[in-house]
Amino acid sequence: MSSMRPSGPMPAAVAVVRPQATPIPSLAEDKQSARPSIRRHLLVALLLTLALFAALMHLAELQIDPRNPGNIPIYLAGTALLTLRFGLPWTRWRHAAALADFCEYVAIFTLISLMGASMSYPVAALTHGYADVALQRIDAGLGFDWLYWYRLVAAHPLLQALGTVAYRSIYVTPALLLWCAARSGQRERAYTFIAGFWLATVITLALFSLMPAVGPFSHLWHAPIAYMPESELWQSGLIPALRAHEVHFVDLGHLRGIVSAPSFHTAAAVLYVVAVWRMAALRWPIVALNAAMLLSTPVEGTHYLVDMILGVLVAGVSLGLIACYERLLARRGGAAGQLSG
Repeated sequence: MSSMRPSGPMPAAVAVVRPQATPIPSLAEDKQSARPSIRRHLLVALLLTLALFAALMHLAELQIDPRNPGNIPIYLAGTALLTLRFGLPWTRWRHAAALADFCEYVAIFTLISLMGASMSYPVAALTHGYADVALQRIDAGLGFDWLYWYRLVAAHPLLQALGTVAYRSIYVTPALLLWCAARSGQRERAYTFIAGFWLATVITLALFSLMPAVGPFSHLWHAPIAYMPESELWQSGLIPALRAHEVHFVDLGHLRGIVSAPSFHTAAAVLYVVAVWRMAALRWPIVALNAAMLLSTPVEGTHYLVDMILGVLVAGVSLGLIACYERLLARRGGAAGQLSG
């Protein structure tokens, strides 16, 4: 039996081309590429802030030891965020772009938080005097009795537990907001929110340099300690040590809150509520959480009432400046569109 052969010419071999993995662009990146973006301006501002931080650290004779074991969690978290940010877009997972954007937002937000807390050390070292007498006098004029609030909390363990949880929740709300922005592809909204947080941090530190204080716990309470708040009593010992150059290193793993006025927790709460107000699903849970944080701030943050009022003003100024900046970007984007048309 003869073998079967094709009667016509053999077709040319067809090359099999395997698709190569390509990075997935961030959601809404193409839609917003035609207009000016707040992202690059914020990154430039962060670089300038880092340069200012380095200058203040030099003037205050302070350093950060990169070999400190306390920094290891920060290094690990940073490595994980960067790996996910630049590795996920090369995968085919359908949530890769959203999670990569979220990691980017969290990394920048965390950098601002670390930088702000660390910068309070050289700022405190370069200050003189204390504003506690003036701040307490304003509180008395407003009819606010910090000692009453402290005694109330010290007498009720449930208030202590609730206040501690509420005060520590300052980073819960931004995580939720940034994830919602990443999931829905609202890149500009995420960076607008982060920019407002950065601006509030800068304004808070600038005002702190003008009115350093040890806080009402150190200034008003002179009896045995009935309850140690979350912020403890670091200002009264740490600020003089920084001024005398007795502290030489800033430990990133054990940063202490030393800013009394303005209250950054209050400024953050206002920023969070404004950011979430248009999000019906999260609005009231976030409002309730931040209302609890505000109620806990006088005792757990050892703040005068006027500190909190100043915190509200800081948030208002930050929001106003960001709104002006957005209008400027919109005008520039409109002018560029007309020229291209």
